[in-house]
Amino acid sequence: MRAMQLDKAKEPLRLVERELPRPKGFDLLIAVAACGVCRTDLHVVDGDIHGTLPIVPGHEIVGRVVKLGPNAADFKIGDRVGVPWLGWTCGQCDYCRSGRENLCDRPLFTGFSRDGGYATHVVADSRYCLRIPERFSDVEATPFLCAGLIGYRAYKIAGGQRLGFYGFGAAAHLLTQLAVWQGREVFAFTRSGDLDGQAFARSLGCSWAGSSDEETPRELDAAIIFAPVGSLVPLALKAVRKGGRVVCAGIHMSDIPAFPYADLWEERSILSVANLTRKDGHEFMAILADAPLHAQTTAYPLPDANLALAALREGKIEGAAVLVP
Repeated sequence: MRAMQLDKAKEPLRLVERELPRPKGFDLLIAVAACGVCRTDLHVVDGDIHGTLPIVPGHEIVGRVVKLGPNAADFKIGDRVGVPWLGWTCGQCDYCRSGRENLCDRPLFTGFSRDGGYATHVVADSRYCLRIPERFSDVEATPFLCAGLIGYRAYKIAGGQRLGFYGFGAAAHLLTQLAVWQGREVFAFTRSGDLDGQAFARSLGCSWAGSSDEETPRELDAAIIFAPVGSLVPLALKAVRKGGRVVCAGIHMSDIPAFPYADLWEERSILSVANLTRKDGHEFMAILADAPLHAQTTAYPLPDANLALAALREGKIEGAAVLVP
């Protein structure tokens, strides 16, 4: 197999060759068809979050089962599967036993603490893999496995009818389509001067699109911050109505600056979303079977992973970047 491996944070990924791994226990050996390039991958590569090294990044994986571990269930050779960020949980800690496995004390995450999908093959625990609706191509399905899934968890927690999305990338462009389909109103906030991004947001049904430092024309019920920019939190707080929520959906964010208590007053709240549960995954895949969502993607050959990461870092990707072995 071939893989793009990160040896040290802030250094380019390196193309390596390895022997095919043998699936053990509940594992599946999967031939990767496509793997999305997520902002979390960028945080891993840039050293914003620290995990196992060396590591093969990538946790938006679509592929086909080529070999089964002795205890693998629910899948057979040839099945198409999706591999998300949550790769394994202990099942024993208080969080796992109370239905909050996303907060497990001893988790493994795909592409962070176990090798991921920037490769021709990957091993994944069958109990954490997902079936993907057949109507999506391999490439188009990839961003649903993190941008979609984590976005969906944030979307559920946010609630409300009138939503603001801060940062209009892979997650926001998917959740906008879901919100519009469900009859909600979306307001998109982009980087200052990002007219193309604002036009893209309006093309997907957003009621309004503008810069993150502009005032929204109407008070929001809730705001979801997808961009890893802490200074957006006070701005979003000012945009939500009394009792409104500001949900921080990223795994990493720059520091949140001080703000007056008056901006939080009247039962506004700030909360974060951490990881996902298998229940989230199954719910979202069921929604995708019916919802008319479409993922905007740009494909790159696997050896060009560093170029794809650079384009994401520079804000040059409309929708999602995807690696194809």
